[in-house]
Amino acid sequence: MTTPSRPGPRPALIAALLFIAGSTGIASAASPRPDVIQPPPGPGREVSAETMRRIHDEVKTPHKYGVVLKGETATELVDCPSVFRHQGRWYMMYVAIRDDAGYETFLARSDDLLRWEKLGKILSFRREGWDAWQADGGVSLPDWRWEGGTHALGTHDGKYWLSYIGGAKQGYEPDPLAIGLATTDDPARAAEWTRLPSNPVLSTAQPDARPFESNTLYKSTIIRDEAESLGWPFVMFYNGKSAVHSHEAIGMAVSRDMVNWTRYGADFVVDNAPGKPAISGDPQIMKIGDVWVMFYFGFRWRPHAFDTFACSYDLVNWTKWDGPNLVEPSEPFDEKFAHKPWVLKHDGVVYHFYCAVGDQGRVIALATSKDLRAGGDGEITAKP
Repeated sequence: MTTPSRPGPRPALIAALLFIAGSTGIASAASPRPDVIQPPPGPGREVSAETMRRIHDEVKTPHKYGVVLKGETATELVDCPSVFRHQGRWYMMYVAIRDDAGYETFLARSDDLLRWEKLGKILSFRREGWDAWQADGGVSLPDWRWEGGTHALGTHDGKYWLSYIGGAKQGYEPDPLAIGLATTDDPARAAEWTRLPSNPVLSTAQPDARPFESNTLYKSTIIRDEAESLGWPFVMFYNGKSAVHSHEAIGMAVSRDMVNWTRYGADFVVDNAPGKPAISGDPQIMKIGDVWVMFYFGFRWRPHAFDTFACSYDLVNWTKWDGPNLVEPSEPFDEKFAHKPWVLKHDGVVYHFYCAVGDQGRVIALATSKDLRAGGDGEITAKP
């Protein structure tokens, strides 16, 4: 999870490595790690321009419904929606930061994807260790089928999973951050999830950390690849920040058990504007027909902060969309930033949840493929 503006000084890379290898409990650089997996040689199959346009026409959401979730006070910022369905109801994991202390993870519920009821906290400050003051989580193992999917979360080892970014310092995402995992037997219950004792599963201190992730790690998404097309059942995408220009790009890791993770590929798989402090981040993975679609946000390589997408046939080689943004600032409530996507299709309507920053603070907003506002062409006749 990233943001286009992060206040405060940035620690140098060496200081960050020393910090996380010490009292925070993050594995030191001397810890044994598996070698980075090298993908098959060659550029892979490119997604045609015609297919990219078809995907864009399928996923575009030109109608902004408005704000659907906001903080309780002016000092509470909400962020990073991820939505799933469980036992006939909709749920949203989201994160919130109060008084600039750090991020924690919360749960909300809805019957129509428009009106959301807050249920409570599911990942709290531990106040000690490597993730003492940052616990920024999102769903893992969602159903990635665009058409005919259930939107439910899958299980592994009899448990539901989330991944989160954790950190030992207070503030708004202070470096360094690392990736941990947590589990529960009921994802619809507003109760604390159980963190893995082996956390963090990925960190910048590990010797196999690649250049694009040398400074800190951000939001991840984990899918189950049932075909094991890469030779592994679980695939994680996440963005990391390099020590050079604070540049952010998206890379991969794989696992057989959701606990032990191996980095895949020598470097990033999606990047934009190399050599600049540009961001490509917060990936979400869906599949439309035979095409994998990665929704993600961009900043500092086009105007504003915005959501876009890339497509792939093999999860490794990605063709980036270079046409109109999926969402971008256009309304008072998202006039500064419109970014960090969670996109799904339900009953013929595409719902695009995103973090909006504008005249209502940092909130969660919604854009749709049909106009669901009062007076629009959808079935909803009242806006909350």
